[in-house]
Amino acid sequence: MRKALLFLLAASSLFAAGATPRPEFPQPQFQREQWLNLNGNWEFEFDDAGAGLAEKWETGTRKFSRNIVVPYCFESKLSGIGDTGYHRWVWYRRSFTVPPEWKGRRLLLHFGAIDYRATVWVNGREAGSHTGGFTPITLDITPYATPGVNVITVRADDNPTDRSIPRGKQYWGPASRSIWYTRSSGIWQTVWLEPVSETHLESVRITPATDGVVRFEPAIAGDLAKLEFHAIIRFSGEVVSEASAAVREARPTVIGGVGSPRLWSPNRPNLYDVTFELRRGAEVLDRVQSYFGFRSISTENGRVLLNGTPIYLKAVLDQGFWPESILTPPTDEAIQYDIRMIKEMGFNAARKHQKVEDPRYLYWADRMGLLVSEEMANAQIFNDSYVERFTREWMEVVERDYNHPSIVIWAPVNESWGVPDLASDPRQQNHVRSLYLLTKTLDSTRLAIDNEGWDHGDMTDLWALHNYARTGDVLYNEYKDMSPEHAPSLLRGYRYNGSPFYLSEFGGIAYIPQGAAVPKEAWGYSGVEKTPEDALARMRGLYEAIRRLPYAGICYTQLTDVEQEVNGLMTYDRKPKFDSKLVKEINDLLR
Repeated sequence: MRKALLFLLAASSLFAAGATPRPEFPQPQFQREQWLNLNGNWEFEFDDAGAGLAEKWETGTRKFSRNIVVPYCFESKLSGIGDTGYHRWVWYRRSFTVPPEWKGRRLLLHFGAIDYRATVWVNGREAGSHTGGFTPITLDITPYATPGVNVITVRADDNPTDRSIPRGKQYWGPASRSIWYTRSSGIWQTVWLEPVSETHLESVRITPATDGVVRFEPAIAGDLAKLEFHAIIRFSGEVVSEASAAVREARPTVIGGVGSPRLWSPNRPNLYDVTFELRRGAEVLDRVQSYFGFRSISTENGRVLLNGTPIYLKAVLDQGFWPESILTPPTDEAIQYDIRMIKEMGFNAARKHQKVEDPRYLYWADRMGLLVSEEMANAQIFNDSYVERFTREWMEVVERDYNHPSIVIWAPVNESWGVPDLASDPRQQNHVRSLYLLTKTLDSTRLAIDNEGWDHGDMTDLWALHNYARTGDVLYNEYKDMSPEHAPSLLRGYRYNGSPFYLSEFGGIAYIPQGAAVPKEAWGYSGVEKTPEDALARMRGLYEAIRRLPYAGICYTQLTDVEQEVNGLMTYDRKPKFDSKLVKEINDLLR
């Protein structure tokens, strides 16, 4: 309880003494020394009539009537607005001054995420646009910036009722209900600037193997003449290896190695720091700090193997919503608190449900040792527009998060969302198969699930199943005959492919602590228990049944309550409902 109180006090004092919200560097896997955080107060305006473009608001013709605290969406309390109504078009504006020491360098403007379509102007000139609510935007604004004061203007377009937009749990109705929650529109992750040289790194893909070999694949912008790429690898501050190569193409491959590597796992989250440099002779043109972990994930004989050793996946479903900030973690400390509580309760993994999580969450999962199943936010209807939108953004997700050792599972589709006629429509079946193949093409080092929890074809690395049986006896009787010859949730016309069985949603046991403030429409998947003892007894009964079934892992629903959904092990404001030691004792039944 004390931990929860400290967490709440930290969130409530976020803006004390003019502090910058979310001041930490937003992308720790690709960090330069110089950068400028643009979070904080921005001018803001609703554009419900859609008049802003015609009236050229980007040129400053209209004074905006509101202020908003970025990076929090306008629907959230921490934004200072807290308006959850329908507002399709919104505008942002703020000024910045380029630090004098950045003179002569190129200027990159980054947005962690803007939901859903965004257009950006600098000093009234269009600098670029982006579509996709969960992936980053990087713009080279050098041609548009000037010495002195500059003005950034952003227009976000997020049609709240368009069900072909990949939005996950954000509800398209006027008010949240059932399993659907409040929307997050517009800017909802950190905005920042950084200076770079004419020749610089755009990204570096890192692929470590447990034998100590590590492959670096940098993407380089600018002049490649007489250029060298260097990677200096450190462990606990000491240099353990270096790799370098002359650059002859914009995307070279450089192989490095570490002798007797210390492997990454939840119990020992060993990470290697790496400094990337682009050099021309003695001159360092660009320097970026990153890190990686040596870790493998595979399956064999119905089990999941981490670093070649069987591991029982014990995940908790995590929606990643907060009462004061919705999809945006309110503070970095809030992220660490959630991961700490997950591990204290005996889980070794989190299934991030219908949300591509903030990079800082994945950073702390890497640092603190938590396995992650990353899931794309789904749409609700199938059409050509959905397929194009979804496929493009999912590719961007895999690219953004490829380097995180904590991520061991990719799950593009959940419960046939976006493909509601999967059982009968060959086009939708081909779409799901193609997403699996695309994912494995982009990343062959991780497991991928074709359709989380529902109908499976013959291409999936885990046979994920969802079941909210109320008692262990009911759950056991439903699955006691489960076998390769009797695989549940098999699409007609396909054969079970031998992948491990994974109960990736179950539980949903609701309990409302005395005095907890919940909406009158609060609900649980299988009713609400009156006492914590009754809730834990039912949870134990489910786990006892699972011990007798051939599962390679589980995912319990869920970490926290969210708005009207009260299935959490903690309340929405992160107060534990149960003694974490008692929950851990139940988790320890599974090995």
